[in-house]
Amino acid sequence: MRAMLLAAAGRPLHPADLPAAALGPDDVRLEVRACGVCRTDLHVFDGELPDGRLPLVLGHEIVGTVVGRGTRVEHLPIGARVGVPWLGAACGVCAWCRTGRENLCPSAVFTGYHRNGGYAEQTVADARYCFPIPVEYGDAEAAPLLCAGLIGHRALRKSGDAARIGLYGFGAAAHIVAQVAVWEGRRVFAFTRPGDVAAQTFARGLGAEWAGDSTAEPPEPLDAAILFAPVGALVPVALRHVERGGTVVCAGIHMSDIPSFPYEWLWGERTICSVANLTRADGTEFLSIAPKVPVRTEVITFPLAAANDALEGLRHGRFQGAAVIVPSEARG
Repeated sequence: MRAMLLAAAGRPLHPADLPAAALGPDDVRLEVRACGVCRTDLHVFDGELPDGRLPLVLGHEIVGTVVGRGTRVEHLPIGARVGVPWLGAACGVCAWCRTGRENLCPSAVFTGYHRNGGYAEQTVADARYCFPIPVEYGDAEAAPLLCAGLIGHRALRKSGDAARIGLYGFGAAAHIVAQVAVWEGRRVFAFTRPGDVAAQTFARGLGAEWAGDSTAEPPEPLDAAILFAPVGALVPVALRHVERGGTVVCAGIHMSDIPSFPYEWLWGERTICSVANLTRADGTEFLSIAPKVPVRTEVITFPLAAANDALEGLRHGRFQGAAVIVPSEARG
């Protein structure tokens, strides 16, 4: 099985021929049809997340076809098309799992971090944590829904009924969330890297009524802000732009340090919160909503051998929307 392998943090992925992984009783073997490239992959690649496994196959926005099943898997037939998200498994018995908060499970296993992911021709996943893919989406178009979409959806829910939403960092997640927010009747204000006119134009094309630099002041106060950019310095910036009672949602798994700021910027019952991972309920809810909007994902595809190019393109903001690896594309 061909794969692109991370041998050590910070080193380029290298091609490898890996043996097929053994199937556990609850597992499925998938032929990978597409795998989205997520900023979390960069955090793992750079060694910014602790306790990861090495060597490792990255990738947790996987669309695949079932080609093998464990002994206890009955609900997913051979040939079924499914999606594999970041949350690969949870213990099911801790206080968080028993109260519908499996995203906080201390024993959770994450795809492309604790177990091999989708930068490969095949992968193995726990069938209980896979999602059916809506028929309205092709493989590459569906891949970003599985993290950019799911985490964005959870972040939007954390903003409550906010009517004026600021999105900081207009990449894969924001370009999906913006469409859902507009569909729900919210007003979207997009903040991009300074001078990124292309991203600002892209945001307006997806329904944002205003788009400008991340350092700019919006034309009116926000009810909530969602930060997808992993830049801690943006937290107090966003906090100053939300109205009393507003919320700043930090949607990334990793962020640079947040600088100190005066208490008066938080006062007025403003809130700062984080989003951690996802639950299966999030996935079921979002994947039922996406076709109704309908969410359109903007993707650029890369062959498996070009996974390093996809990661560096994401790092430097070289494309709009989401990068997706398609293992069946021309081999390098």
